[in-house]
Amino acid sequence: MLTNDPPIPPLTSLSATAGCAAKIAQVDLLEALRHLPVRSDPNLLVGVQSGDDAAVLRLTDDLALVTTIDVFTPIVDDPYDYGRIAAANALSDVYAMGARPVTALSFVAWPMAELGPTALGQLLQGAQAVCDRAGIVIAGGHSIVDKEPKFGLSVTGVVHPQQVVTNAGARPGDQLVLTKALGTGILTTAKKRGLASDLEIAPAIDSMCELNDVAAQAMVAVGVHAATDVTGFGLLGHLGNVLRASSAQLGQPIGATLYFSAMPWLPHVERLAQAGACPAGSKRNLAFAAPMVDFHNTLSEINQLMLADAQTSGGLLIAVAADRCASLLQQLTISGLAVAVVVGEVTTADQAGRIVVNP
Repeated sequence: MLTNDPPIPPLTSLSATAGCAAKIAQVDLLEALRHLPVRSDPNLLVGVQSGDDAAVLRLTDDLALVTTIDVFTPIVDDPYDYGRIAAANALSDVYAMGARPVTALSFVAWPMAELGPTALGQLLQGAQAVCDRAGIVIAGGHSIVDKEPKFGLSVTGVVHPQQVVTNAGARPGDQLVLTKALGTGILTTAKKRGLASDLEIAPAIDSMCELNDVAAQAMVAVGVHAATDVTGFGLLGHLGNVLRASSAQLGQPIGATLYFSAMPWLPHVERLAQAGACPAGSKRNLAFAAPMVDFHNTLSEINQLMLADAQTSGGLLIAVAADRCASLLQQLTISGLAVAVVVGEVTTADQAGRIVVNP
């Protein structure tokens, strides 16, 4: 079938940053949010103050609405895969709240002259393929012409108000469980810079396209204290958010201990990080997190950057009581997850958000 579409350049060649590494740095975002007027609503169960993954609005005693939006620049060159990854990433915010997605709207900014409508159609097909797995449709959306491609979804979900899982419930003694391997930022940056092959980044694409649905179902069934998804601020950044929000709710400072040797890594991550394939977003993440992190002296700067790597469509980081951890790991394993591992624990601390990283 003949089309008038131009030859398609690599999508990542049209963007300055890739995926969730395009996020505004935490330090700048926090400064900007200081100017947002504080509003109170007794039915707004989760708002902007705790830096959680999605907003939660109580509609009735038995029903709450979960809403989120996530948009980013291409992290891969194939339009179909770009759509799949962006959809899985947006849906993850709803799953992190323990909720069930029910509908989505899309947003796309597209350089029509460079990419044309066929590639755009492939992008949308990829996004709907993942939404099909989640049991929802993309019901509509908005599009604009732009020099840099951008795509994402606004997702709406539902949850019982008493079953919302927030990032603010972690308690000392909780075990920290991670449900996907780390390193997507390093691997995709390596591909963009010609340091990695399609074969080497294939596991990262597979991981980013996987939904966090079964992980969410398991954590709700077991009953956990807190959760978040690991995306653009990296493991250290998102854990820091959990610790600060939980400290505020608990009324006392809490921190965490992580174990580098327990971290699940995608193949080739350390080698490619050593070769210089660290996205700028990961370096910003480390600069923001470092003042509150005590790294063991055996951990190199590369190791530190790996822990701050800007993830896209990462797994859930779950804080679960120690006596329920085995049950959670069992449920996650039964559900077929390739990764379900304890990477650390929540501790008391002298400052809210203090993280110790041991070998």
